[in-house]
Amino acid sequence: MYSQPVSKLNDAAIKLLEGKNLLYIGTINRDGTPQITPVWVDTDGTHVLVNTAIGRVKQKNVTRDPRVTLAINTPTDFYDVGLIRGRVVEQVTGPQADKHIDKLAKKYIGKDVYPWRNEKEKRVILKILPERVLSK
Repeated sequence: MYSQPVSKLNDAAIKLLEGKNLLYIGTINRDGTPQITPVWVDTDGTHVLVNTAIGRVKQKNVTRDPRVTLAINTPTDFYDVGLIRGRVVEQVTGPQADKHIDKLAKKYIGKDVYPWRNEKEKRVILKILPERVLSK
């Protein structure tokens, strides 16, 4: 049974975001079509945090149109789902974004340092403020 939609992260959504679960982020392409990407995810308790590289499709899309739709579930219970609509309210680059991708590497693959780091890429944290949250 799902709770009534709320405008901020609730305990069930935070639990999903803090778990070792993939998040699917939907952004809007320039031509209006949807674009969806599975990503590692984190939260600060208020925002959903997605780390990507500057220039990737999702980053370009949210720079132009900050609206996103997010879906997350646990691999052991596909009905334990969190659905979030929100907006990217900030893009954080520099050392903070580099440290954050290392934190996600530790969470998801047990590595202290993100192993696919590309010196040509600049990492960026997409800070997403939820506007509508639906979860169990």
